[in-house]
Amino acid sequence: MNRRKFLAVLGGGVIVSAGGAATGFALTRTPTRALAPWREAGSLYDEPRKKALSYAILAPNPHNRQPWLVDLSQVGKVILWVDRSRLLPATDPFNRQITIGLGCFLELLRMAAAEDGHRVSIDPFPKGFDQTRLDERPIAVVSFIQDQTVERDPLFAQVMDRRSLKEPYDLDRELSDQVLRDIAGSVQSEMTVGTTRHREDVGRLRRLTHDAMAIEIETPHTYRESVDLFRIGKAEIEANPDGIDFSGPMFEALGAVGYFTRQAALDPTSTAYRQGIDAVLAQCDTAMGHIWLVTRANTRLDQLNAGRDWLRINLAATRAGVGTQPLSQALQEYPEMRALYDRCHQLLAPNGGTVQMLARLGYAAPVPPSPRWRLATRIMKG
Repeated sequence: MNRRKFLAVLGGGVIVSAGGAATGFALTRTPTRALAPWREAGSLYDEPRKKALSYAILAPNPHNRQPWLVDLSQVGKVILWVDRSRLLPATDPFNRQITIGLGCFLELLRMAAAEDGHRVSIDPFPKGFDQTRLDERPIAVVSFIQDQTVERDPLFAQVMDRRSLKEPYDLDRELSDQVLRDIAGSVQSEMTVGTTRHREDVGRLRRLTHDAMAIEIETPHTYRESVDLFRIGKAEIEANPDGIDFSGPMFEALGAVGYFTRQAALDPTSTAYRQGIDAVLAQCDTAMGHIWLVTRANTRLDQLNAGRDWLRINLAATRAGVGTQPLSQALQEYPEMRALYDRCHQLLAPNGGTVQMLARLGYAAPVPPSPRWRLATRIMKG
């Protein structure tokens, strides 16, 4: 069984035992407030910058940390900063993945502004950057210019349906070469995009990503970083709509009886730990294809551009009905991952460069959107 199926069986038994109250309980477990930004995007604000930002906050980002803060105090400008309380020091020690997430935010901001008749110019790292860590300097200054002739991006139509599909994929449904070409063709920056659906290549990448995921889980400080970000049940998700969410009556019931808690997830002898590992490794093992991005260098600008193109890939895959899930474990730059990091680069960047993104592709049933902080909480000035 995968994680959700196992927990559904167990949780279902707990809920049924509660009798007639179960139905009413289930109907109240959706974290409505944490999902409000998806309903409000484009409709809550008339001011052009805020309207575009209401979409940008829906961008994909590592561990759903939503590491963006914006300053609107200058007329016609959005100054983007990183919220350094949202970094991932164990798995992302140089903030490379966080920077990619900020690139996703900027590309979605650009797309949304164009929909509203505004062209934007993006000045990245106007005061420079530190390659080893993100600091107090701004990530970008974005200037809005009204321009009704600005070209709209057709990928924007997929924004509200975009997801990171973290479920096992259908092993009986193959990807086509044309679908892979269409997804890869969405990339706009000067970087290499690679894809494969061939059995031997996919097998090698399944093993690589499986092994890398196992290392992240078996390394105490990297696994703890994820578990600390678990949000279990409606109350936790509403209080902190970032991190890794587990919503619905089944997870709440399991938490209430101690089957699924952060403590249980950290205990190697617990059912939650064993079944959780089996579930995430099964995700790696059901990849039907892979896609990756390689930059010649690894500057902050390269990382931002990789994020901008990752958003485009994610939207292009959504348009094609294909699920995507980043599998960045083998790209992480901490000592325990070094051997697999090198192996990944030998496979995917044999001529040099940095693999910025690696993801699995395939088909599965749709999943709900991830919780989000409302835009008002992300505005630091203005």
